[in-house]
Amino acid sequence: MKLRISGILIVCALSSGWSLSAQAVTVNVNEAVAMSLKADPRIKEQQQVVEEARGLLDEAKGHGGVMFSGNSFLGIAPAVSGGIYSGGAQSGTTLRSDEYPVKRYSDWEYLEFSIIKPLYTFGKLHHYTAAARNNILVKKAQVQGVRLHTAFDTRRAYYGYLTARDTTLLLEDILQKVNSAIATVKDSLKKQSGDVTQSDLYALQAGRGELLKYISQAKAIKKISLDGLKVLTGVGLEGQLKVADDSLEPVAFPKGTAQDYINTAIANRPEFAELKAGLEAQRQLVAAKHAGNYPNVYAGLVGTLSHASRRSRLNNPYIYDPFNSAGVTPVIGIEWDMQPGVVSGQVRRAQAQLNALNDENRFAEMGIPFQVSEAVAHMDADYRSVEDLRQAAESARRWMVSSFADFSAGLGKADKLADAVKTYALTSADYLKTVNDYNMDVANLDLMTGTGLSAAN
Repeated sequence: MKLRISGILIVCALSSGWSLSAQAVTVNVNEAVAMSLKADPRIKEQQQVVEEARGLLDEAKGHGGVMFSGNSFLGIAPAVSGGIYSGGAQSGTTLRSDEYPVKRYSDWEYLEFSIIKPLYTFGKLHHYTAAARNNILVKKAQVQGVRLHTAFDTRRAYYGYLTARDTTLLLEDILQKVNSAIATVKDSLKKQSGDVTQSDLYALQAGRGELLKYISQAKAIKKISLDGLKVLTGVGLEGQLKVADDSLEPVAFPKGTAQDYINTAIANRPEFAELKAGLEAQRQLVAAKHAGNYPNVYAGLVGTLSHASRRSRLNNPYIYDPFNSAGVTPVIGIEWDMQPGVVSGQVRRAQAQLNALNDENRFAEMGIPFQVSEAVAHMDADYRSVEDLRQAAESARRWMVSSFADFSAGLGKADKLADAVKTYALTSADYLKTVNDYNMDVANLDLMTGTGLSAAN
């Protein structure tokens, strides 16, 4: 029975598309970034905004094309036969009156149409089309900004996982040594041998409890970081993903001065491209709103067709019969649709938006160099701290090892050993954290200069 159930479960798993021998994907940081750039739905969402902007450009261009309009209906009209004079006379002064009250009815088919092509709009079409083109550039720059942040988020998850993993391994190694020391103390107390006291046991147990707390926190961060990396890369929470790095190491220190990075940011930051295109788009909108004070010149073809089958036609060019008529003519005309008060308000609004963009551009010209300079300062400081803390962690490890040796030989106290263990744990964990901070400083500098995608391409 158990075998049968297991077989059914296997068949169900296969039919559901599950992979019973799923292979974990192993990636380095650049491969993870490349996967995220392909999988992140935020990028795809923003790309659809670009498509929407392209549709707006098509719409702007379409206003300069041929326009078709028409109206047709089927109705009823009074039926009448003969001429317009009483008794069917061809001339006279007494008009017939048998049409009222209506005694008979006729079908009535009616059609009116126009085919219009704008010839000159005093710049409205040109300015709206130019604004739409620059709007596309704005949206493309926004896509690039989302891509840069996706790359940054991926690096943060990747290095965060390495930091938490190495911290966990470090603390678990220390925990084994503390557990061994605790076991030694307990055995000595039980046998009443050696120069140990109950307070030695308490000191080690207190240190052990603190270690367990840090281990639990590191494991939680490790899981969160890996899950985040799975989501970003598109593997999914249920997928298998491994990182290629065996340990957390500081990345190479970037070469260049702060001014070099500022110049790179001015050339590459999508915010500058977005502002430049946005300013031009807004200038064109202001010009288009001004053009709203002028008419449109057009040419085209207009016509009507009206027919009522039970009404006699009036074959007289001086009398217009709305129920039986037809006509079509080419036209050239001028169309006005002006509301000076509304146009004035639209111009003022567009000008205010343009002024706001100019102010934003001036702030970006000041703020982005400061951001880059700040990122370089943090990177320099953390890079120096990495080496200092590496040496400090190495010294703390020697202190801990010698303290264990002294304690095992009965030459040291447990509280001194606990201090050495705590110092080594905190210093080593701080070293790993600083390596992570430095790596993220480099990633942040790539974000600030707009070059965060180069390694993944």
